[in-house]
Formats: sequence, structure tokens, C-alpha cells
Amino acid sequence: MSEASFQQPDRRRPEPLWYQVEEAIRAIVKSGEWATGDQIPAEDRLCALFGVSRITLRHALRNLEEAGLLRREHGRGTFVRSTTLVAGTRELTSFTQEMGNMGVVAGSRLLDCSLTTANAAAAGALEIEEGDPVVRIRRLRLGNNEPIGIQTAQLSAVRVPGFLDAGLLQGSLYEALERHYGIVPVAARENYRVGAVGATDAELLDLPAGSPAFIVERITTDERGPFEFTVSIMRGDRYEIRSTLRAGRVPSTPRS
Repeated sequence: MSEASFQQPDRRRPEPLWYQVEEAIRAIVKSGEWATGDQIPAEDRLCALFGVSRITLRHALRNLEEAGLLRREHGRGTFVRSTTLVAGTRELTSFTQEMGNMGVVAGSRLLDCSLTTANAAAAGALEIEEGDPVVRIRRLRLGNNEPIGIQTAQLSAVRVPGFLDAGLLQGSLYEALERHYGIVPVAARENYRVGAVGATDAELLDLPAGSPAFIVERITTDERGPFEFTVSIMRGDRYEIRSTLRAGRVPSTPRS
């Protein structure tokens, strides 16, 4: 790799040095100069190239590892990991935004978009009657052109009149909903479980049938109430759940 690819932090900018290094590494990965599986230079080499201290560099690398962009292997080094979506405490964002935050190019393949009726699960989630009309959107989700999951979203048809005729699935669904219907997500509730991938979905995900996957159910609401019920089947080898646990109370200071 050319040393010109390394953008040294500008100490005159208000952003912390670790943040500038983190963004510079994201840009290198996104450009393809560091491909999936590549080992990145050692810490001392990166410190010299970026002109920062080891503490600053490690802060940036830790953030990128937590975001799923890098993988550290004890005794071997740090590698660019395969496209992995890491779930945990995070902001309410669309798939497109979430992948972009990881330095991954998001993609989708539309599998189905149709008007159907709500089953019991969708009706309960959307707070409508069973049999009411819903818009069903089924998409294969990609990260750097690799399949990550299959998402089936259902929207109450009453909230999105004319959706099927408006051609709104060329980009982010949330951006389209805000632009055309004034729907802005404010909260979401997700439930996770582990299941096996069926034959049809396995072919789309490039997996053997029966492979383990995360099944994620998500109910998203705006200020008027629930507007989206999504069921996602996410590849078990490209999707992680990561969380931080804290003690329920702070231990008291021991007495002398």
C-alpha cells in the first residue's frame, strides 16, 4: 500500500486525533486497499504512518473492532474482517445507515413488494385488525455485495397510500417514508432468537439448508404509533450481538 493512502490527523481540527485516525482507516477499508482477510500493519508502523501515539491508535482500533470492521487475533495481529453486522446498544437507524457507519457498502435486492393482508403476528405488532391490508417488502440484504440477511417488512397500508405505485424502494426505506409520508422513526423494539435457515432462504443467503441464523423481529414506531413490523433472517456467521454488562450497584469503599 502506498504511504500516500494514510491521511495524518490535522491537529488544528476540533475532532479528537483518535476519531480522525478511525475515519482514515475506515476510508482505506472502504476503498478496497485493505480487503477482507488482509492483515493490517503492526501498531508501531501505523503509529509512524499516522504520526500519533500508541494510545491514540489503540483507541481508534478498539472502536473499529467493536464496530465489526476489524478482528484481532492474539499472537497473530489485526485483520479486516468479513462483512459482519454487529448488533448491540446503538442508535435507531436504517440498514443502509448502519452499514455505512461500519464502512461497508450496503446493497439490497428486491425479492417481493406487494399488497397482502396482515396475519395475527403482523396485526398485533402494527395494532391493526387481522386481515387488514399491509404492504409487504421482502429484500435480500447485502454488505460489500455479500449476502447478510433477508428482511421482510410489513407496513400498514393505511399509513402509506399509493406506496406500490410510487417506486420508493431505490434507496433507504426510512428516508422514503419520511420524504413521502412524514413518517420518522422514534423507537424500535427488537426480539432475537436462533433458528435454522430453510431451503429457499438458504439458497439466497448462499448457505447450506439448516444453517443457524438469527431471527430478528422488529417493531418500529413513530409519534403516531407502530408503522413497521420486520422479520429478518440474518446469517449466523456475519451477524453478531454484542453488549456491555454493568454491575447493578457500585461496591462501597472498604473500611480500614
